[in-house]
Amino acid sequence: MSPTEQSPPVSRRKLGLFGVVVVIAAGLVVATGIRAREDQGSKLKEWTDDQAIPTVAVALPSGRALNPTIDLPGRLEAYSRAPIFARVSGYLKSWSADIGARVKAGQVIAEIEAPDLDQQLLQARADLVSQQSSARLSEATLNRRKTLVASNFVSAQEIDERTADLANKKAAVNSGQANVERLEALAGYKKITAPFDGVVTARDTDVGALINAGGGSGPPMFVVSDITKLRVYVNVPQNYVPAIRIGAKAVITMPEYPNRTFAATVEASSQAVEVSSGTTRMQLALDNSSGELMPGGYASVKLSLQRDAVPLHIPASALIFNQNGLSVATVTPDDKVLFKKVTIARDLGKEIELASGLAADDRIITAPPDGLADGDRVRVVGSKGKPATASEKQDAKG
Repeated sequence: MSPTEQSPPVSRRKLGLFGVVVVIAAGLVVATGIRAREDQGSKLKEWTDDQAIPTVAVALPSGRALNPTIDLPGRLEAYSRAPIFARVSGYLKSWSADIGARVKAGQVIAEIEAPDLDQQLLQARADLVSQQSSARLSEATLNRRKTLVASNFVSAQEIDERTADLANKKAAVNSGQANVERLEALAGYKKITAPFDGVVTARDTDVGALINAGGGSGPPMFVVSDITKLRVYVNVPQNYVPAIRIGAKAVITMPEYPNRTFAATVEASSQAVEVSSGTTRMQLALDNSSGELMPGGYASVKLSLQRDAVPLHIPASALIFNQNGLSVATVTPDDKVLFKKVTIARDLGKEIELASGLAADDRIITAPPDGLADGDRVRVVGSKGKPATASEKQDAKG
């Protein structure tokens, strides 16, 4: 064929078929792109929705007794304490026991000079002697009159009169004798003695001081305390009183002995609640035979609690406080949030002891995120299908 010869023109049918193929290919490309975009959008929506569901760690309330004790402030007091006041008025003549001195029962620790009382006693004794003389004279007169009755020199009326006079004189003697004994007893109180073995913990008098009888006009002259055994007084909140039994053991710590503890025993309870504080006063006995502890001192008292049922404990991070009060977020079996109101029995720091509001099988959210509401769906994380505890969550992060 010569170069000047032209190739035959492409037929219109072939051109039409080629155009249809191109259109179909373009449609397939467009359809595939649209489908890919739809799939990608659907996956993105699912991922977004999935990320919108908060992931939480849950735990069951603990039923173990985390801390079966309660710490309360207490006050030490002497087991026996006697403020000593004067029984007679006068001037302090001398004293022999200063503060801190150990004394024995009956030991003279001071002496009062009471000249007025001494003179009253002398007068009473003189009056008694006069009354006794009058009674003896009256008795002698009566006996002589009785010897003259047989001779009718004395009437029966006179005998009766003399007998009555003798009875009056004897009554006066008895009265005088009682007065003398009363004043002698008062004179015995001029010597101030210790009522029991102990320590003089206060002295508020000195030689020459004017002493007034009675205990309502001023401070006591001395205070004697038996410190071989101490009483520890502690005010227990009302809700813990049933858990503290008579005979329960307690541990005492003192600020002056930071590395030592002392054992005490619950002895008594006031069995009443003070309206002002809502507490019950309890008394503990503490041995102090060594004399190391001082009455009036502050003590920290750790009391053992005995309960019929073990309370539930939850992590402190699980508590939620808002306008509805104190509550805890729990997870229902279908993984939805349910808020439950709770009341606190004790705050133990990292753990909270609950008084009411939860059951032992409630799944609580240990660290609830902000914005949770009742009915929200959550994702519970854990191993092998079990709810994750706070410790498991920390292990997973670590």
